[in-house]
Amino acid sequence: MPIRTALKSVKGFILLSLFLLFSCAQDLPLDPQKKIETTARVSLAKTTTQVFQGRMETGGFYMIQMPDQWNGDLVMYAHGYVSPTEPVVIPVGQLYLPDGSYLPDIITDMGYAFATTSYRANGMVVQDAIIDLVELGMLFKDMFPDPKHNYLVGASEGGLITANSLESKRCYSGGLAVCGPVGNFVKQINYMGDFRVLFDYFFPGIMPGSAIQIPQELMDNWDSVYQPKVIEAISANPDKTLNLLFTAKAPFDPDDIETIGQTVLGLLWYNVFATNDLAQRCGGNPYENRYGVYHSLGNNKELNARVQRFTADPQAIAEATVQFGTNGMVREPLVTMHTAGDPIVPFWHEQLYRQKIAENGNLFLFNHIPVGRYGHCNFTKDEVLQAFELMVAKVLAKELLSIPVPVKTPDRLTKQKIITAK
Repeated sequence: MPIRTALKSVKGFILLSLFLLFSCAQDLPLDPQKKIETTARVSLAKTTTQVFQGRMETGGFYMIQMPDQWNGDLVMYAHGYVSPTEPVVIPVGQLYLPDGSYLPDIITDMGYAFATTSYRANGMVVQDAIIDLVELGMLFKDMFPDPKHNYLVGASEGGLITANSLESKRCYSGGLAVCGPVGNFVKQINYMGDFRVLFDYFFPGIMPGSAIQIPQELMDNWDSVYQPKVIEAISANPDKTLNLLFTAKAPFDPDDIETIGQTVLGLLWYNVFATNDLAQRCGGNPYENRYGVYHSLGNNKELNARVQRFTADPQAIAEATVQFGTNGMVREPLVTMHTAGDPIVPFWHEQLYRQKIAENGNLFLFNHIPVGRYGHCNFTKDEVLQAFELMVAKVLAKELLSIPVPVKTPDRLTKQKIITAK
């Protein structure tokens, strides 16, 4: 029996459950041992698939995986950040969960079609990626019957792309954005820039360049020369390393000493391979710590007097907000999920984004799922499935209840003027 028919056949209990699903738009902690009980639950029966690959008109590569028994719905995937130094291909490694599960197989085993794209370029390509995903959806419709629902799922930068797409496009039934910098991208830039200036303070002379200028020599020799130097430096100076993490407010797992190195190397990697890319796309330096006050475990007066200071270009901040900012004006159900100990994209993004959605009166469309774990996008298969099922349930509930959505017209130009004036 089709899901919608089954829903209509159930009386007051289901209607009440669906109403509560929207009226209680709150953070939902995950219990991996307990499944979300909804009529949208689908079985994970293994199925055979067909894979279609090619190149789109915008230049991005695409991959579509179709199950033999298609349920009529499409799941599109927005991948995360890839360094501009890498060739433009579908980043297959990002299609695997930390436990080794292959995302396309998870989706098609449930009967959904799966589609993804490399985007036309690498780097911080949020606006281009939004367009490329729309084209991917149109390409799918040219090859197969129109899907009944089109769900967008994204991780990291792809999570930001997903949130932006749900705010600006009307071609998705719902979205799942995990571990994305959705709250405040300028604050994300400052978080990463702060880590680099603090690293240079505690470990001077290890890395060439600065928080806002990355020499090509550093990028070319990161793996072979500078990453080993960083590992050697933090291993030889554990007290300085812990002070660095404390001052930068960068999380690690105190029960796993290896996560200290993972946090340091992960944040420095993004500084090395994203800084020049961001400056080029923003038309200047978007990072600023001119008036920042740092609190360490040592001599704060000396730290704040000696740490490198940078002043952002106002137009670069405005451009970063226009290209990578969110406004919270979602029109379809959106679920986000984030690890509390994410060292790359801090958990505070979720709190800031929830506030944006609440200010626009669309909180009933939103749910966030916090996961109490260290790591960036460090989710299990069961957790991903729970988040996905919640998104599907909210979409079906919105359709059944015919809930009107208040619509506001985003004015990014006005926002840009305000930021520039500051």
